[in-house]
Amino acid sequence: MNTTVSRVTLFIAALLLPMCPSVVNGQEGEWVSLFDGKTLDGWEKVGNEQSKWEVIDGAIAGSGPPSMLVNTTGPYKNFRYRAEIKINDGGNSGLYFRTTRKPGFTDGYEAQVDSTHTDPIRTGSIYGMCHVYKQHVKPDTWFTYDLEVRDDVWRGREMTRIKVTVDGNELYEYLDFDKTFKDGHFAFQQHDPGSKVSIRKVEVMPLK
Repeated sequence: MNTTVSRVTLFIAALLLPMCPSVVNGQEGEWVSLFDGKTLDGWEKVGNEQSKWEVIDGAIAGSGPPSMLVNTTGPYKNFRYRAEIKINDGGNSGLYFRTTRKPGFTDGYEAQVDSTHTDPIRTGSIYGMCHVYKQHVKPDTWFTYDLEVRDDVWRGREMTRIKVTVDGNELYEYLDFDKTFKDGHFAFQQHDPGSKVSIRKVEVMPLK
């Protein structure tokens, strides 16, 4: 009798297993790479045709006039997102999330990438929302940006929660009660001809 019950239980469990989303997509709680280290497959340039995005020594390199490099997967809403980035002395860039497929500089949230540019808003800032003026990363130095983004409720109010971490140092958690950008894609900014940005690792972890 016990053997029969066990077999029935296992059969029911097997039928229910495909209904679990984390089993179906295999991504909940797992890091998914968005850059293969060799090509720009899955990425598209948007903006000035003279702007240049290429892969050099295993890293994405942006240079030239203003443009955006947009990831073609998505859209994403709730996630952790991290990238290893380097910006030159005097350079300026941005890590965009929840942006459009054909973005301009004001479309989507922008995590600033800036160590010594004339714009004093430094790396660690959510541009236009929460500004950091202290230099957390020196120019021409690799660092890790880690963002956690999710829609949530705080004291009965709906909002978008954005946690910003630089090189393992959690700087702050920004609460956007306007829920300015609902969902979207990831992108990197080429800000101006004097800026040179490099990205060698890009990963996303979808969250419920």
